[in-house]
Amino acid sequence: MKRALIISYYWPPSGGSGVQRWLKFTKYLPEFGVIPIVYTPENPEFPELDLSLVESISPSVIVLKTKIWEPYSIYKFISGKKQDAKLSASFARTKKGNTWIERISIWIRGNFLIPDPRVFWVGSSVRYLEKYLKENPVDVIISSGPPHSMHMIALRLKESLGIKWIADFRDPWTQIDFYQDLHLSKWGDRRHRKLEQQVLEKADQLIVVGKGMKSDFLDLNYNISADKISVIHNGYDESDFINNNAIALDDKFSIVHIGTLGAARNPVALWNAISELVKADQNFSSRLVLRFVGKTDYSVNESLNALGLIQYAEFVDYLPHQEVVKYQQSARVLLLLINNTPNAKSIITGKFFEYMVSGRPVFAIGIEGSEIHEIIESTACGILCDFHNVARMKVELKKYFDIYLQKNDLHYGNESVKSFTRKNLTQKLVDLL
Repeated sequence: MKRALIISYYWPPSGGSGVQRWLKFTKYLPEFGVIPIVYTPENPEFPELDLSLVESISPSVIVLKTKIWEPYSIYKFISGKKQDAKLSASFARTKKGNTWIERISIWIRGNFLIPDPRVFWVGSSVRYLEKYLKENPVDVIISSGPPHSMHMIALRLKESLGIKWIADFRDPWTQIDFYQDLHLSKWGDRRHRKLEQQVLEKADQLIVVGKGMKSDFLDLNYNISADKISVIHNGYDESDFINNNAIALDDKFSIVHIGTLGAARNPVALWNAISELVKADQNFSSRLVLRFVGKTDYSVNESLNALGLIQYAEFVDYLPHQEVVKYQQSARVLLLLINNTPNAKSIITGKFFEYMVSGRPVFAIGIEGSEIHEIIESTACGILCDFHNVARMKVELKKYFDIYLQKNDLHYGNESVKSFTRKNLTQKLVDLL
C-alpha cells in the first residue's frame, strides 16, 4: 500500500466545514490502497468543537500531533476575552463595529503573521516531520489550506527531502473574499503574493475545489500550467444520510440557512422579497419561519429588524454535524448564500453538496452562469437567483410555498448527484496520486 502524509490544521474534534474534506478523504483512501498519515496540532485554536466527528476517524488513519503556539491567547488577554472563548475563523460578528483592539489585531494578522497566525508552527513541524519521514518514508505529501502555513510546512519538506507534494486549496489565498479586509501594507501584500507564488510553482500538483478557482489561479500569471491544477469538488458522505426518510418535514414553511452567515452573504434583496410576500399574503406570513443554524453576523439581524422580519427568525447556535444533517433534511427550503464579492463566480460552498443530497429544494442567491449555478441545474436540486433579482426571488419562493400548501413535497435532485459522493471523489484523488 502507498503512504500519504496529509498536513491539515483542521481535524477532529474540530467542528465546522474545514474539517470535513480530509476527514472524508482519509475515511476512503485505505479502500483504494493508500494509508493516510495525518499531521495536525495537538492543542489548536478551533472556532468550534464537534466531538462526534472523532468517531468518524477511520481506524486505518495514523495521526501525528505536536504542540502549536498561536497568538490568540495574547489577543484574548488584551481584548478582555476569556481564554476558553472560541474565536470565529470568519469575519462574522455578533456586535456592530470593530473596536480599536480588533482593528489593530486584524492589521497585525495581515501584515506580520504571514501567511496566517499558525506561522509559528512551521519551523518545529518541519524539524519533527523531517525526522519522522526519514524513519517512515511516504510516497507523497499533501498539504491542505487554509491556513496556508500548512503549505509552507510542505514546501520546506519538499525542498529538504525531495518528496512529491500536492497542495490542496479549499479556499484561495490572495483571492479570498476577505483579503482586502486585512488592511495590508504594500510590503504585506507583496509578502503574501511571494509566498503564494512559491507554493503554486513549487508544488508538484495543485488541487482546487472548483473550476472557477482554477481559472483564478491561472489568471495570477505565475509559472503554472493548466494541467498542473486538478479540480476535485467537495461532496457528501452517503453514510451521513442513511435515514433520509425517517426525518419529518417541518410543519411550517421553513427557509433554513446552515453555517456561518457573514456580512458579505447577507442577502438584503431576498429579505426585501420575503417582506413583500409577507405583506401581500397573510397565509404566507402565518406559516413562515426563517431559521439560521450557525454563527450569524449582526448585519443580518439589522436587516431583518428593519423589514419587520425578525419575528419570523429562529437562531440556532453551532451544532454537531449529525444534528445539522437533521435540520437540512427537515427544512422546506434550504437557503444557499454566496458571498457578494468580486470572486463570487468562483465560490462553491462545502455545505452545498450536503444540501444537494438532502432532497430538499435549494434556493441559492449568487451569480447566474457561475459553476454552482451549472451544478444546480445539472442535478435539478433547486434554483439560483441573481443577487439583485427581487422579482424572480418572489416568484420562485411563491412556487415552493404553493407546493408546500399542496402537501406535495417533491424530491429534488437526479442521479448525477451521486458523482459528488465522498467515495467517488476519493477515487479521483487516488487517480491523481
